[in-house]
Amino acid sequence: MTALDRTHDPKRKSWVEEANAADAEFPLQNLPFGVFAREGETPRGGVAIGQRIFDLGAAIAEGLFDGVALEAAQAASGPALNPLMAQGARHWTALRQRAFDLLDADGKDRDRAALLAEKLLVPMRQARMHLPARIGNYTDFFASSYHASNTGRMLRPDNPDPLLPNYRWIPIAYHGRASSVRPSGEKVRRPNGQRLPVSGSPVFGPSQSLDYELEVGVFIGLGNALGRPVPIGQAAERVFGLCLLNDWSARDVQGWEYQPLGPFLAKSFATTISPWVVTADALAPFRCPALERPEGDPNPLPYLFNERDQAEGGFSIELEVLIETGKMRASGARPHGLSRGNLRDLYWTIAQMVAHHTSNGCNLEPGDLFGTGTVSGPEPGSYGSLLELAWRGTKPVALPNGETRRFLEDGDEMIFRARAKRDGFATIGFGECRGRIEPALQA
Repeated sequence: MTALDRTHDPKRKSWVEEANAADAEFPLQNLPFGVFAREGETPRGGVAIGQRIFDLGAAIAEGLFDGVALEAAQAASGPALNPLMAQGARHWTALRQRAFDLLDADGKDRDRAALLAEKLLVPMRQARMHLPARIGNYTDFFASSYHASNTGRMLRPDNPDPLLPNYRWIPIAYHGRASSVRPSGEKVRRPNGQRLPVSGSPVFGPSQSLDYELEVGVFIGLGNALGRPVPIGQAAERVFGLCLLNDWSARDVQGWEYQPLGPFLAKSFATTISPWVVTADALAPFRCPALERPEGDPNPLPYLFNERDQAEGGFSIELEVLIETGKMRASGARPHGLSRGNLRDLYWTIAQMVAHHTSNGCNLEPGDLFGTGTVSGPEPGSYGSLLELAWRGTKPVALPNGETRRFLEDGDEMIFRARAKRDGFATIGFGECRGRIEPALQA
């Protein structure tokens, strides 16, 4: 796991002035990676600083990198970050530290970099963000016991234990559809699907119970060879960084199709992610202990247990869900906050997810994406889905303008935000994860 260094010093400021604002999501201490392009340009790698993008290709052309940092910058300057992800932690750290030094107000190359600002910095408002990586595989976990317990109470109200017998023993997951992962801002079409009415035979048509799921996305860096599991003590080193993820879900389709093999068309129509990948290095100050298991829960099996992972395998990242309905948009009203949660509430750590995923010899590859599963906390105000907030549609959520929601309606836009905070360190953000619902095509 990453050690703290000069890049985490909260006193350091950037010569890019907006990066020093108190509410800046991308201060000098963050420097997430993404892929961007202005109109007519080829997508390429960059680093977020304030409200601008540090163009890695332009910096290479100006001779601002050398050694390992140059190798990493070259790998990150193309249309996807997979080559950088494949290089490993030494290169990731070298590139971030060199970008830090170039953008630091007190860096030794500050004057040289600042003189090249027009070449190096692209205003975010001029750029379109693309997926940060070619996502070959996407796996969605179910790692919040609070979310799992809530859904268990809805589906099995007569069962005294809402969790299924395997939940406390293994990080449950399903393999999702990588081809329908899209960057923030792209619209999401309401899916058609087969669902079972209260009575009668199944019908086919637009989902009537469309939902969001507040998740964090995990990008894998170094993969593993087929047949060679990643030990739990090495699993954290395979994680390149995190983003926000909305696992859109058609609950009525899901309820009919998921037995016996799990989610399929209820999930595969769209997944939205935020375009900036906040690196494991940047998140080092915000690690925290894994969630303390309730008394009576079993300890993880040895291949899922590591003392250091239990001590610092969690992340304290505040998560927020907002909704902007069509009526809100038309009236100029601000988006309404629905809930706030924290990634530290996961039952399983990200390292445990990596170790379990590879425990049968499954090979992960650079750019593979994990979803943590819905991040819910113990209180209703921290629930990460409308399924929970409206309790399967039985308790409609009231909005400030008089509207209510059991599930999402056409024109609704979901907005996820996140901040990592800790006393003594600079707060860093993730940017937004947005998606607006469009009507279904005629069935």
